[in-house]
Amino acid sequence: MFSPAIRKPHLLHRKDREEASPSPPPAAPAHSPSPRGFAISDRPATGTPVPWTSSSLLARISTSKRTDRAGESEQIQPVHVAEFPQIVRNAQASLLQKNFSGKNMFAGGIDKETSLAWMICGNELFIWNYSASSAKDCLVLDVPSSLIGYKDVKSLPGIQWTVCIMRWHSSGASTRNSGDILYRKSSTGVILYNKRTQAVAYWPDIYAEFNKSLVLSSPGGGEVSASDGASDCFRFNSIIAATVPGGTHECIAIASEPTGALWLFQCSPEGIRRKKVHGDTFVDGGADHSQKSNGGRSLAWLPNYVSSEGSDRKFFLLTNNEVQCWSISLLHDIDIKKLGSQEIVGTDGDVSIKKDIAGQKNVWLLDMQIDEHGKEFSILVATFCKDRVSGSNYTQYSLLTMLYKPNQKFSYEDNAVKVERFLEKKAPSQVIIPKARVEDEEFLFSMRLKTGGKPSGSVIILSGDGTATVAIYWRGSTRLYQFDLPWDAGKVLDASVIPSADDRDEGAWVVITEKAGVWAIPEKAVLVGGIEPPERSLSRKGSCNEAVAEEKRRTQVFSAGVVPRRVSSEAWSAGERQRPALTGIAQQAVVDEESEMLLNRLFHDFIISGAVYEALQKLRAAGAFDKEGEMNIFVRMSKSIVNTLAKHWTTTREAEFLASTIVSSLVEKQQKHEKFLQFLVLSKCHEELASKQRAAMLTIMEHGEKLSGMIQLRELHNTLIQQRSSTHLSPQLKTQTTGALWNLIQLVGEKARRNTVLLMDRDNAEVFYSRISEIEDLFYCLSHQLQYIISREEHPSVQMQRALELGNACITLVHAALHYRKEHKEWYSSPEGLITWNSHPVVRSGIWSLAAFVMELLGESVAADMSMKFNLWSQLEGLTDVLLEAYIGLFTAKFERGDEHGVLVQEYCERRDELLGSLYNVAKQIVEAKYQESRDGTDNLDLKESIFREVISPILATAKRHEGYQTLWQICSDLNDSVLLRSLMHDSVGPHGGFSFFVFKELVIRRHYSKLLRLGEEFQEELASFLKDRSDLLWLQEICLNQFSSASETLHTYALHGSPDEDASVTTSRKPLSFAERRHLLYLSKIAATAGNDIDYEAKVARIEADLRILKLQEEIVQHDPEYAQAKYTSTLIDPSKLIEMCLKRDQELSLKAFEVFASTNSSFRTSNRCLLEACWINATNQDDWVKLSEASMSEGWSDEVIQESLQGTVLFKASRLCYSPDSVVLYDGTFEDVLPVKKEDVHLRGLESKCLSVEGVLMQHKDFPDAGKLMMTAVIMGKELSYTAAEPVEMDS
Repeated sequence: MFSPAIRKPHLLHRKDREEASPSPPPAAPAHSPSPRGFAISDRPATGTPVPWTSSSLLARISTSKRTDRAGESEQIQPVHVAEFPQIVRNAQASLLQKNFSGKNMFAGGIDKETSLAWMICGNELFIWNYSASSAKDCLVLDVPSSLIGYKDVKSLPGIQWTVCIMRWHSSGASTRNSGDILYRKSSTGVILYNKRTQAVAYWPDIYAEFNKSLVLSSPGGGEVSASDGASDCFRFNSIIAATVPGGTHECIAIASEPTGALWLFQCSPEGIRRKKVHGDTFVDGGADHSQKSNGGRSLAWLPNYVSSEGSDRKFFLLTNNEVQCWSISLLHDIDIKKLGSQEIVGTDGDVSIKKDIAGQKNVWLLDMQIDEHGKEFSILVATFCKDRVSGSNYTQYSLLTMLYKPNQKFSYEDNAVKVERFLEKKAPSQVIIPKARVEDEEFLFSMRLKTGGKPSGSVIILSGDGTATVAIYWRGSTRLYQFDLPWDAGKVLDASVIPSADDRDEGAWVVITEKAGVWAIPEKAVLVGGIEPPERSLSRKGSCNEAVAEEKRRTQVFSAGVVPRRVSSEAWSAGERQRPALTGIAQQAVVDEESEMLLNRLFHDFIISGAVYEALQKLRAAGAFDKEGEMNIFVRMSKSIVNTLAKHWTTTREAEFLASTIVSSLVEKQQKHEKFLQFLVLSKCHEELASKQRAAMLTIMEHGEKLSGMIQLRELHNTLIQQRSSTHLSPQLKTQTTGALWNLIQLVGEKARRNTVLLMDRDNAEVFYSRISEIEDLFYCLSHQLQYIISREEHPSVQMQRALELGNACITLVHAALHYRKEHKEWYSSPEGLITWNSHPVVRSGIWSLAAFVMELLGESVAADMSMKFNLWSQLEGLTDVLLEAYIGLFTAKFERGDEHGVLVQEYCERRDELLGSLYNVAKQIVEAKYQESRDGTDNLDLKESIFREVISPILATAKRHEGYQTLWQICSDLNDSVLLRSLMHDSVGPHGGFSFFVFKELVIRRHYSKLLRLGEEFQEELASFLKDRSDLLWLQEICLNQFSSASETLHTYALHGSPDEDASVTTSRKPLSFAERRHLLYLSKIAATAGNDIDYEAKVARIEADLRILKLQEEIVQHDPEYAQAKYTSTLIDPSKLIEMCLKRDQELSLKAFEVFASTNSSFRTSNRCLLEACWINATNQDDWVKLSEASMSEGWSDEVIQESLQGTVLFKASRLCYSPDSVVLYDGTFEDVLPVKKEDVHLRGLESKCLSVEGVLMQHKDFPDAGKLMMTAVIMGKELSYTAAEPVEMDS
């Protein structure tokens, strides 16, 4: 199909090649038996080779012809993924030998979710994992004769068998097959349907060791549908199945008939229940086949996570003209109901396919698929048309894509479902083939559609006669790629998608054939090798107008400079590889091809002659230094050297020969890479790269690191194999497949094979040891698939042994790479700002996953063998060192680049503390075990301490190097070694105070203040810096150091400003300071100031005493004010201005205390609050009835003595004596005269006219001043001039 005529020049070239090369062995005669047990007669000269007649060695000959860069997808040919298992080929040969007639000898398929392939040969069902590099385990299930049905029924188009596979414990796309790769079979159920007889067989668990029970079900007399058993149509044309949540090996299946009937099958180990849930759309038994085919076409599930109904699932039925939406409840009594339907073929072309247009005779909806996200419905459509010009009939194939509306609500009217639109057109129908030959309905209805493969948006169409066509709309046009086999190779049975290893939605297309095994179709084969739709069919039949088609092919012009090209099996025959045409698209994908070819030639000449021949100048002229990073041609050259695939690794010889082949191949790569480095140096390309493209040079050197690590890893693998073979184990356990490292190699190789289709025909181990530059995949698998390598169901000792093996592998690999880096350090460019491969996130994540698992094992295995525990502990120590060093390298590079790395630092600290903590905890167990073995029955603490120091010495070194202060503190505490503690404090001087600050903080938390002060004697600067913002402790150190003046300042500050928020960085568990505590601190501050005896100590003492008075005043003031008598004011200091305002609102006693507050503050406070002071004088005046006092003095004729005695009782007098008396005991810092003089003339004398009033001026503003102003001023002046000894003392609180 889509095959070009064989051109004569190609045959001539092929003949020349055959004459120049040794002739292949002659083909066996047609009558002679083939090596596989059967022969193929009349084999055509062209087409696909016969893979089942070739040994596994010969099967790779064509593969070895590929370039060493096969992983770069340069090839546009299908890839032979795997042959059938030997037992399947034997069954096929047996059928051929029995002269089994008919074109439907074999039935087969591929299950996408499980990657299991199945095939029915005769009365046997074979199931195996096709994606495994070698299909070792093939399960054989006997098909009961009751399922085979009528023997005299003639063969029909299509296959009468359908198999549904259920994985009972499903998982993500990237890990669902990992257990099978390692030959750990997950519980899997299988349903086998005979679509013609409606018979069903169910195996609840095909991998059960002892009970592979089989459940059968055949239709009863009343269950047979309108078509009888010997008719030419199938009773079931589409079947879907799903597991029942919460059930044990329970599932349901739904089948549709061409007549439109739906059947429900409930399968469990106890039996199969079947019932018809929807009647026939056409029940007339005499209806013809065409009419009966107007019912159900295909069924499809809506993905689980799209439906929001919990236990309910939705499925869709495609009929002749509409899509029906159904719902099934999977809880208790399973119930199915129809939710709605939407017309696909109708009169509205905007929402559906418009029918009855000119030239259109009929429209068939052939198949439907739903994507994995449940968003797009793809429907394959065939339209029967008539050309109105020529009058010829033709069929147009198209693909209709509809978008699903998940939140659509369905309504019901009169117990009938109302038709709702739950689909809408994404775009107009995509025409696949505009004019194809006319096919009969049987062929059309045999077509199947598959979606989800690469390239993104492509579909594959399977025809009933065994072809598979990939279609994609790409760059403005539809392109087709048809996978076709010669007739003797059999048909394509099914197609699927290779599960991606990285949880990506799409993988490459894969097809299973009748006789030629399993093949994959690379993405590039479709994009580059595809053609625009010709006037052909989707079958193997020719065109309806070959002459017109041939003329059209000769004159057809493709856009974008794409040369017309046809791809078929002839393009990838064994004897010849067709040269791919260089299209405009392909030219864009080639990177610096000329310079790359020049570099290859120059390096090849250097290997032969050792001369460089002005290589630097030639490469400069060719632009070899223009690209950077991975696109640099020197990097690509280095990568091709280390990633070269070896020739013929798969062999029938012993494992020892294979192991030696792998090692020799790796050594050859290392030697060639060393030669390449020498070439770079001698040609001075190294100097150019090291100075201008440092990242490229680092990548080249890292290839050498990884290669060195891989060689050491292979040697470790060989050692493990030899150790297992030398121990007394069963033959099965002696194989290398029992090791954890082998399992890891299988997973890494499988990941590479799935992501690069061209590697599918290679063994997993072969791929792993070849893809050196992708060594990070090893750590990716450790991070994501460790649970499949080490099963938690295994015995703890087995888990520890497997973890030990993996840890040893990681450490060996990284240490070998680092050793290479050290040995070749002069080859590296300047490392500033460059991140090495061992610091990449995937590497760190893999090592951490393994280390976390080891910590979990060590924490659980209390009664484990101590020697095994010690070995595992040592491996954890190595993993810790590797991981933490990777973080340090990453931090260095990010710091040099100026990148933010705060989140990484936090991650590093958390993991460091967890690793060191686990190491130390296990170390103490090891110490105890060693001590019990060494002591002679008596306690010997010196011996125990000696063992302890020996065991923890590596942990101590790691903790010291990586600032693991918690571990260092625990070690010193357990040893009670102050000498070690002080030594570490001197050595570990890191950011934020280093280990010294950590020790100080721990002592503060534990309230060991005496130890803290003793350390402060030796670490004076460190402790002073630590306590800089911690006044509650800083004064203690200052007292110990005889710094009394500093201690006084610290105590004074802490007493006035200390709060819990200030010292939140240190967990002191202190409550807010109470008044009593503050007073106590102030007294201590006064004592310290006196002891310091500085020049200004008297001023310090005066300030402290003033603060003591203010503290005392606050206690008294808040007691008189209910509004402020709250808990927070019993400990929190109130600003003096707020205290004064509180006094102004209350009685006579508090009005006088406002002046006491003013007297205890400094002069600057008085100056800045002059208005508040004036308000205090007005308030003091208001406390006495001055008018009444004046009238009494005048009416009663008071003498001066009586007036003086009366005025001494007024608040004005007391305030004046408090503020202005020369012997006032409460006044601090300056005088009130500087702020508010008593008389107006004093203001002029002091030159303060523009700044303030006087007390007299303030009193003049009082309403009573005109009547009693003389008395007021007399009281004020008398208070100023009268000493405390001349009158009764005013009651003061001091």
